[in-house]
Amino acid sequence: MKHYGQWDAAAFFERLAATNILAQKEHFIFCRVSGLEGFEEALAQMQTASAFVCVSDIADGYTELNNTPRTRRVKTVFLAMRHAAEDMEARSECMESMRELFRQFASQLILEKTRLEENCIYIDPRITFNEIDRYFFSGCACAYFQIAVDCYTDLRYNADEWK
Repeated sequence: MKHYGQWDAAAFFERLAATNILAQKEHFIFCRVSGLEGFEEALAQMQTASAFVCVSDIADGYTELNNTPRTRRVKTVFLAMRHAAEDMEARSECMESMRELFRQFASQLILEKTRLEENCIYIDPRITFNEIDRYFFSGCACAYFQIAVDCYTDLRYNADEWK
């Protein structure tokens, strides 16, 4: 199954984290993780860092069999900021910073969406943003957003692929 066009979400968000003024001011570091478990591991291992942008290297998705076959992959981006444990005011401030960082990232996603469409890669215009419950990781405000990306998939039968 050939996919035409790929999008490197990790490289895109790594660049955003490195060049965004708010991300730099709040000391966000970038890391790659493998799902929610990997995100928890990253937080536990990086005691010296105070803020994170983590892109999961795994993706949910599906392949649609129709006149224009395509594959959808859903990428997850985690945001986290450490704060004093049980300090709900500090947690609230962290959540506001992450909401604003998401908004600023979305402004870049609009430009990226246009660029990708030139290569037949389509970002779903609806991006979900979820705040994680305060008990998820003590002393850390966490949120995540998910981006669905569709690309054409060549599903033509090829006899050379079969015995």
